[in-house]
Parts: sequence; structure tokens; C-alpha cells
Amino acid sequence: MYFRDSGLMHALLEIDSQRALERHPRLGASWEGFALESVIRELGLRSEQVFFWATHAGAELDLFTFVAGKRIGFEAKRSDAPAVTKSMRISIDELGLDHLFVVHPGAAVIRLHERITALGLGGVARALESVR
Repeated sequence: MYFRDSGLMHALLEIDSQRALERHPRLGASWEGFALESVIRELGLRSEQVFFWATHAGAELDLFTFVAGKRIGFEAKRSDAPAVTKSMRISIDELGLDHLFVVHPGAAVIRLHERITALGLGGVARALESVR
């Protein structure tokens, strides 16, 4: 189940502090939901403009949307050193993505591949200017 509101998720899981969250097995899911909602809000996207994509073989993309006519994907990874995954490569090919952004908790902008950039939450709108 996916929760768009990480605070609601924390309440339902009885996570009542930062320390409890950091030790909880759903920490990654919490970060993913928070990061994706931040991207959606920062870009001013409506619910009907955002999509989750997956294949029967297990490849998936957390968020797929169109920005200025370009096919853009987002993956949320709670890692200081995000890396290109098989799912990312498959989603670029299958969906014909113009660019895929990996949103991570740090501030660094890291070029992982010619069409994959890792960036912190605060850099989403600025980074999209480069693909417009």
C-alpha cells in the first residue's frame, strides 16, 4: 500500500519520533513517499499527471510524468551514493524517457548516465530546466 502522506503512514505504524523512524523497517518506504510527494508538489503536478510504472518481470519506476512535452522519470533512493539499477535502464528503454532523476537525501548533483541524474530534493525544479 502506498501512502502519499508520510505523516499519516507514521501515525498508522505508531512511529512517534525521528529515532523510531530511523530504526523502522519501513524507513525506505517513508522516504520514497515523502520524496515523491515533494517532487509532485514542487513541479505543480496534478494526480492525473503522475504515474507509477512496472513490468511483470519486476522492473519499476516510482514516478513517470511529462514535463514540457518530455518523458521524465523519478526514482527515490534513500542513499548517499545512488547508483544506476537494471530497473532504471529498462524504464529508460521501455518508456523512452528523455531523462530519469534519482532523488536522494543529500545535496549533491551526480551525473550517473547520460540520461540519469541523481539530485537532492531541493534541486528538482532547477534540474528540470536542463532537460526542457
